[in-house]
Amino acid sequence: MTITELKERDLIIYECISGSKAYGLDIPTSDTDIKGVFLLPKEQFYGMHYVPQVSDASNDVVYYELGRFVELLEKNNPNILELLVTPEDKIIKKHPFLEVLHPKLFLSKRCKNTFGGYAFTQVRKARGLNKKIVNPMGKEKKTVLEFCYVLHGQGSIPLEEWLRLKGMAQEDCGLVNVSHAKGLYAIFVDRTRTYGYKGIMKKESATTVLLSSIPKYTTPEGYLYFNQDGYIKYCKDYREYWDWVAKRNASRYENNVAHGKNYDAKNMMHTFRLLDMAVEILERGEIVVRRPNRSELLSIRNGDWTYDELIEKANQKMERVENAYEKSMLPDEPDFEEIEKLLVDLRRRFYE
Repeated sequence: MTITELKERDLIIYECISGSKAYGLDIPTSDTDIKGVFLLPKEQFYGMHYVPQVSDASNDVVYYELGRFVELLEKNNPNILELLVTPEDKIIKKHPFLEVLHPKLFLSKRCKNTFGGYAFTQVRKARGLNKKIVNPMGKEKKTVLEFCYVLHGQGSIPLEEWLRLKGMAQEDCGLVNVSHAKGLYAIFVDRTRTYGYKGIMKKESATTVLLSSIPKYTTPEGYLYFNQDGYIKYCKDYREYWDWVAKRNASRYENNVAHGKNYDAKNMMHTFRLLDMAVEILERGEIVVRRPNRSELLSIRNGDWTYDELIEKANQKMERVENAYEKSMLPDEPDFEEIEKLLVDLRRRFYE
């Protein structure tokens, strides 16, 4: 099912502008995010073709089937709860039957983890981005050889330096495990390549060193240590970094670099929005979509704060969320049976 089909068949029962434009935090370059609710035809709902969600390729436009919508409300999903109190000037379409979906039916202490927990995730993402910006990785991937060291005197030297000193190539070498010494190998050398040693690394994409069959009574020329754990971590970091480079929003990244603070300013802005909303819900049982502290939040987006200042500020707000949670008069979780009954009645009214 597509968005075009939803509209052509008049299945949309709620539609609004969401995201930054609903929060009052949009800037001239902000996208227009649309969220809404649709109702599956009765036959489809009862049959084998239930469709919980329909969206466009970028996920800027998303519609949830009524059952999925109510399920997410019951879970206190932040992006869904706020749809219940979207400012009137941002509502495009709303069926009058949906007036029965009141926030108080759904709000609970779960929002500490859904709003606050998501904000904590954003802080971790900001830290991860900070690490990526400050520590960019070279495009050319390192090989196993760069994580190998040869014992030398009272210490060690990189394998490639050892090979240069010996005037050899890695293909001239053969390795054998050293018993009871993880990661340590005896190095045997055959410059004429008579014995068919396999070398230390077969190809650039190798993830470990090679072992060879060595003739008896052959004397090793040295001992090599391969930091396999270090290489595995490097490969993971390399993959994550270049995946991030491929998928990042180019203009947003350039903005993050331009303000020179080495964090994703938009993510951090929404971190503070979510933490503030968590406190408001826990203390007052109220969802405030259009943010009253627009100037403060946009100053975060503009990069007016240092990374360390924001982390400290976020930690303070997290403590306030914890305190509000302890004192909150909200129920621990919504009344599932009441919500389920309401959903059944609501769907019956639509179908009748």
